[in-house]
Amino acid sequence: MTWVFTAMTVLALMVLLSGERGNVTLRNLAKPVASAGFVGVALSAGALDTNFGTWIFLGLVLGASGDVLLLGASQTAFLVGLVAFLLGNVAYIAAFFTLGVDSGVSFIAASVALVVAALVIVWLRPHLPTAMVGPVIGYIAVISTMLVVAVGATASGATPMLLAGAVAFYLSDLSVARDRFVAPGFVNRVWGLPLYYAGQLLIAWSVISVSN
Repeated sequence: MTWVFTAMTVLALMVLLSGERGNVTLRNLAKPVASAGFVGVALSAGALDTNFGTWIFLGLVLGASGDVLLLGASQTAFLVGLVAFLLGNVAYIAAFFTLGVDSGVSFIAASVALVVAALVIVWLRPHLPTAMVGPVIGYIAVISTMLVVAVGATASGATPMLLAGAVAFYLSDLSVARDRFVAPGFVNRVWGLPLYYAGQLLIAWSVISVSN
């Protein structure tokens, strides 16, 4: 069933990209289906059988919830969606820690992530509404931490799928930020959505490496 749910996400993503060109109804139908697919991957892979998988499953459910919330155009919907994704990243951090984390490698990764996060904040800050400055900076801090812990867990022996998924997820959020605050446009979704769904699928598939 994992492959069935993967195909479900991929096919729904193709429909979603078509809908993003201006068909709101198609977009609103396809996005929840695409997100339900990666939740289904984790569940069918035995996510609820391990601590790692349970945290991953929670993170994926929160991510899928955030996807639905971000379908709304209001700042309130975006803010609530941001909180859902933030909590999803916290769940991923908890999951990665269950696998063990190489502290030395994590320290190096944190140093790099801090510089990257600072550059992202400098890029976004002039475009952020005052009410969004705190939430966005907080989210950047959490997703950067998620990426750092993913590096440390991979260095400690976790499947490379986990890190690949975390990197894809992180990069996809740059497209969301650009689309929301800097330069809205379909081009952001062309590269951002495939990265996002690839990232979530890889994280979901990483459950197999632990459950087996």
